[in-house]
Amino acid sequence: MPQEHTGSALAIFTSTGFRRGFIAAQPLTPGTLLYGAVFGVLASEKGLAFAEALLMSLLVYSGSAQLAVLQGWSAAPLIAPLVTTVLLVNARYVLYGASIQPWLRSGTAPQVFATLFFLGDGNWALAMREYHAGYRDAGFLFGSGVATALPWLVGTVAGHMLGRGVPNPASLGLDFMLVAFAGAIAVSVFRGRSDLWPASAAVLVSIAFGLWMPAWTVVAAAIAAGLVAGARVGR
Repeated sequence: MPQEHTGSALAIFTSTGFRRGFIAAQPLTPGTLLYGAVFGVLASEKGLAFAEALLMSLLVYSGSAQLAVLQGWSAAPLIAPLVTTVLLVNARYVLYGASIQPWLRSGTAPQVFATLFFLGDGNWALAMREYHAGYRDAGFLFGSGVATALPWLVGTVAGHMLGRGVPNPASLGLDFMLVAFAGAIAVSVFRGRSDLWPASAAVLVSIAFGLWMPAWTVVAAAIAAGLVAGARVGR
């Protein structure tokens, strides 16, 4: 638990901020719980043991990356493309970390690393809204991160346990979760016709790799989109 500091303008990581962040993130709980349960069900269907699914949710802690990994999971998975997939899908956290660096500058090393460990899409958005509104207690980041991590882990556990009773998750549309998530992200960041070029490159490459090298589909599509986008920016 972060320690509360008083009497200093530089004391911006307090237990009061932690509580405020934890409470503010509660509306995210139902969606995060459901998302974690979907991952748990699909992990069970892919053959991951309970401990494996739970450790992945704890250590990777990224719904989009974990669902992407499951797309290429097999009885004898290739580790290199799976690790690369996680790194590429989670590349946005480099930008997240840079955006909150001014806020965490006065925190201690344990506070900063704990906050970054629990950083997620939802609590980052909440925290940035608070920061732009003038709130400077970085405990908010930590509290909101913990508040979203807990239902994710609980959902994973519940989903894996219930997954044994769902013989075919695809029949319920659960395997569509990653596609739906990616589609929602794409719509939210779409800036105009210029984005159609990298998107088209990703689609074409994913079709080709899906036919011949499915384990590398996500990795290849991400690289293709990045190269096309970079080439167009360099013009």
